[in-house]
Amino acid sequence: MEFWQTFDAPSRDPGPFTDRYPAPMPDGARLVLPLRDYGQIAVAGFIANQAAIPVVQRIARWMADAARDIGPEVVVGLPTLGQVFAPLVAEALGHANWVAPGWSRKRWYEDGLSVLASSSTAPAERRLWLDPRIRHRLDGRRVLLVDDVISTGSSALAGLALLERAGARPAALLVAMAQGDRWRGAWPVGIPVRAAFATPLFSRAPGGWMPRAGSAPLDTLAWKDAA
Repeated sequence: MEFWQTFDAPSRDPGPFTDRYPAPMPDGARLVLPLRDYGQIAVAGFIANQAAIPVVQRIARWMADAARDIGPEVVVGLPTLGQVFAPLVAEALGHANWVAPGWSRKRWYEDGLSVLASSSTAPAERRLWLDPRIRHRLDGRRVLLVDDVISTGSSALAGLALLERAGARPAALLVAMAQGDRWRGAWPVGIPVRAAFATPLFSRAPGGWMPRAGSAPLDTLAWKDAA
């Protein structure tokens, strides 16, 4: 089976789950995601740049709906996979452009507009850079930070640090999927987290994996200010 290419009809499957999980969407449909075995836990995976275009577009609309009341002045998309959604979210919110930090340093970049970053799927440290030529778009402005998934929160925290260096004010973090609850303890109080949908962490059980109680909210589109 090729994942994240289409939405399935609403269903109620209590588990146990073996290698996949039908994640509930805001409209009741299901998006079947692969389960990643991390040893003591499993997580539902989502690779946005491998998803079908209609799937990405639909999720981006839910994301924009979840963040519309925040009224950000700028949308910043975190590399790499947050930038699948950031331009679509920005357009849905009525913005003419968006800001894209990157992993590679151009000749004119400045050390002061970079931060160390890592993530749960790419734990090796690397630097996140902002082009100084577009810093003026961020200075003093309320920014919506967009990413594909929040898991441990490490990559999003690097994004917040970069916004601080640019003089921006973070209004909220917006993600396609909130993956479990491991990020909650590290996330700064007062910065809302919004998500189009959420998936739990999974514990081993006879026959596969079962969702951990309380590790993800069930009412996804209405889930707001979760920090």
